[in-house]
Amino acid sequence: MRKVPGLGKRQEMKLKVTRIEVRRLRMPLRFRFETSFGAVNEKSFLLAQVFTDDGAWGIGECVAEHDPFYLPETNGTVTHLIRDFLAPLVLGHVFESPEETDTLLSRIRGHEMAKATLEMAIWDLFARAKGEPLGKTLGGDGREKISAGVSIGLQEDIPGLLEKVTTEVAAGYQRIKIKIKPGKDLELVHAIRNEFPKIRLMVDANSAYTLADAERLRGFDAFNLMMIEQPLAWNDIVEHSKLQPQIATPVCLDESITSNAAAESAISIGACGIINIKAGRVGGLLNSRKIQATAAKHRIPVWCGGMLESGIGRLANVHLQTLPGFTLPGDTSASRRYFEEDLIEPGVTVAADGTIEVPRGPGIGHEVIWSRVEKATVYKDAWTA
Repeated sequence: MRKVPGLGKRQEMKLKVTRIEVRRLRMPLRFRFETSFGAVNEKSFLLAQVFTDDGAWGIGECVAEHDPFYLPETNGTVTHLIRDFLAPLVLGHVFESPEETDTLLSRIRGHEMAKATLEMAIWDLFARAKGEPLGKTLGGDGREKISAGVSIGLQEDIPGLLEKVTTEVAAGYQRIKIKIKPGKDLELVHAIRNEFPKIRLMVDANSAYTLADAERLRGFDAFNLMMIEQPLAWNDIVEHSKLQPQIATPVCLDESITSNAAAESAISIGACGIINIKAGRVGGLLNSRKIQATAAKHRIPVWCGGMLESGIGRLANVHLQTLPGFTLPGDTSASRRYFEEDLIEPGVTVAADGTIEVPRGPGIGHEVIWSRVEKATVYKDAWTA
């Protein structure tokens, strides 16, 4: 633990970031994953490491993708932002708390995914330096397990979808989410409900509908769904506030919530009944905590979404869900579901009761297997103070 001399028993930690490394990795997925805006067969993503002079380090995974179909940021834009704008602000800075990162980077407008990549690495750095789990550093409630849900992409046909759902229910997942789009929606839910009338079920539209589809979206009310996620435009709040009174199924906002201010606005006009929090989408762990607190104040449930992360990002999501407001199963499924070989050991596993154990080791809590990271790396760059 790094202390400031002369402060007695309540000495504070100071960590100076002197080196930043960014890698771009490619990892094949075990199966094709399709949503309303396309299909992928591999995960292309960035990892960032921050270092101090004495060798302490932390790691963060970026949730941006190769293309700008989910949100505007991409691997390319994030690399550019870190190299040309964020790294110069972080390098040489002496941090007394990971919370400082948000203020330090606030002069950069937008680019939440780029900011989150470094912010989450700095949180991991502090947790490792303190020798404690990331969840404890973040202020989690000390829970030992979190509830796991699973996301199922669009399938070629209904029998294929039912086969996937059957597999995931048997694996113990506490909630099933399926992707939908116009032409592949109500009939999918009808088929699942015929086979599984009591499972916790939700749908995710990824902005595939408009307000003109309100009558069709109202058709989901007959199936007792937990929620319909992001049915309308990715950058909209107002239209969602017009949709929610027209349907009984709770609207969950995902892409629209990029900040605590956006969450406040959405809640104040009745645009949603549930919020999906992805740390990488909202600028990092501190902003995730702020959104969770705002939602709790208004009695809005929150849960943690997923972006097909490797085990590194997946573990960060596990720790995030130790915050008290996370009451619904998230999209944090097992490593083996997506990757033949993950970047961590042990991998993230789901128990028969549909829970994931929160790691007790320092930082994200499991060992990073650097030989696997190197194998998956297609590009690496580094900057020093």
